[in-house]
Amino acid sequence: MSPSVVTYALDRLADLGIGHVFGVPGDYAFPINDAVEVHPRLQWVPSANELNAAYAADGYARRRGAGIVCTTYGVGELSALNGLMGAMAERLPVFHLVGTPSQRIVRQGLICHHTLGDQTYDRFEAISASASCVSARLTPENAVIELERVIDKALEESKPAYLTFPMDLALMPITGKPIQGSPIGQVDQHASVSRELEAVLDLLEARIGAASNPVVLPTITLKRFGLVPALERFLEASGLAYATTPMDKSLLSEDHPAFLGMYNGHRSTPASLGKVVEEADLLLDLGGLVLEDLNTGLWSGSLDSNRLIAVHADWVQAGHQVFTSVSISDVLAGLTERLRKASPSLSSWGDQRVVQPAALLPLSEAMDQPTDSASFYPLLQRFLRPTDLLVSDTGTCLLKLNSIRLPAGVAMESQTLWSSIGWGTPSALGCALAEPERRVVLVTGDGAHQLTMQEIGVMGFTDVKPVVIVLNNGLYGVEALISETGHAYNDLPPWRYAEIPSTLGCEGWWCGRAATVAELEEALTSINAHQGAAYLEVVIPAEESQPLEEEVIETMHQTMTPDSTSHN
Repeated sequence: MSPSVVTYALDRLADLGIGHVFGVPGDYAFPINDAVEVHPRLQWVPSANELNAAYAADGYARRRGAGIVCTTYGVGELSALNGLMGAMAERLPVFHLVGTPSQRIVRQGLICHHTLGDQTYDRFEAISASASCVSARLTPENAVIELERVIDKALEESKPAYLTFPMDLALMPITGKPIQGSPIGQVDQHASVSRELEAVLDLLEARIGAASNPVVLPTITLKRFGLVPALERFLEASGLAYATTPMDKSLLSEDHPAFLGMYNGHRSTPASLGKVVEEADLLLDLGGLVLEDLNTGLWSGSLDSNRLIAVHADWVQAGHQVFTSVSISDVLAGLTERLRKASPSLSSWGDQRVVQPAALLPLSEAMDQPTDSASFYPLLQRFLRPTDLLVSDTGTCLLKLNSIRLPAGVAMESQTLWSSIGWGTPSALGCALAEPERRVVLVTGDGAHQLTMQEIGVMGFTDVKPVVIVLNNGLYGVEALISETGHAYNDLPPWRYAEIPSTLGCEGWWCGRAATVAELEEALTSINAHQGAAYLEVVIPAEESQPLEEEVIETMHQTMTPDSTSHN
């Protein structure tokens, strides 16, 4: 007997290697909820709300390759949209499954809940579909064909997909022949057009050969398409050095011999790296460098487009030349092979090392002094283990973490482009479920944490064992940085953070609060000795969050009328 529409859809998504479904149950989505509950390869994760579910699926997709979020019609799907838009911005294939009113209700024109009472039943489809690169309404007749189209497009674009299941049709058997899929790691990009590919490889080989001080800028796009091993092979074959931007931090372990540091315009780390990147006679952008404000030090510095070759997911630009229908996987593989043949022993990272990445931050010697950023980040740097996954929420902590050298083997996830505060806590849950063999260390500010801290309870329920560190300065610190001081709207209600896990039902967690350097050092030592999850509140003085210089804030917001007498 053929599987039902919803069972078949879940089978195909589980084939990709997805093992969890994040969501909030709802009556129109009951066919999906019920099918997940009995599915042998999927586990339901009861998120605190739909926004958190989308954030968690985002984090899961970062580490597993794809994720699933399930919501009900209207009220549920609209609540998830911010998280799904973030997945769109950061190129993550999250499959959004939505249960909708049955076609029997629609055909009769019955007025039902979760609508505006106007008999317009597809009102929300265009809204939710805008947070995806592909969408489909599944029926028994189209389920097989449409699922292949949707999965193919979502993985090809590495972006979310939106699937709706009318409640009655979801339970009906499919009419086509089921297809057995492959795990994401075995799904290849579309083949390139050979003429375009050869032209790109000729160009790249010639430009690399002619360059005297080239620099590679690999981007997060490589991770989205499973091409980090291909990047390593390319770096070995080319002997080229590389730098990352904040969005791409820890793409490879930061002890890699070819790693120069973090390019962030005038805020690069180390500071000398900015000049090295901007004076390079060839910049090889692997994945499409996002010239976003936070990614480029508020658009500081200067990258000469004439010296930049951008290899996007499926096209390449070198100055005025554009090559289409070439996949980045084919470009990397082809270029690596050519360089190996041209110079089999070329690995000159030591010769090209014109800057040295920053080492460990200096420790505070005054153990009785209050905790602050200057004492916290050096201790965190030494606290991290080689297999840890560091998750940074959006906020002041991200700006600090971007500039520190991560210990060997430590990976990091952040949301630089979409920059939605509160993303970190649910995303850390998703990361922990996707990679249970890693210890997830979340660093979040109190402002971000107050938005989504309910997922701490879900962490306890699912028995993941993260280390959650909440930096408590009593206000939205990052907002204070980019505005004037003294705004009451930046102040936060005072919470007793260290009591949150027990209040939300978490058992066996180490919980504590540190207000001095000695307390912080002792807490981190205790957490490393603890076998389970941990939650640490660290007090940070609000006085640290002083506004940036007026000209920097104006550069970011650009609200003032330009000076008509200036010709710069």
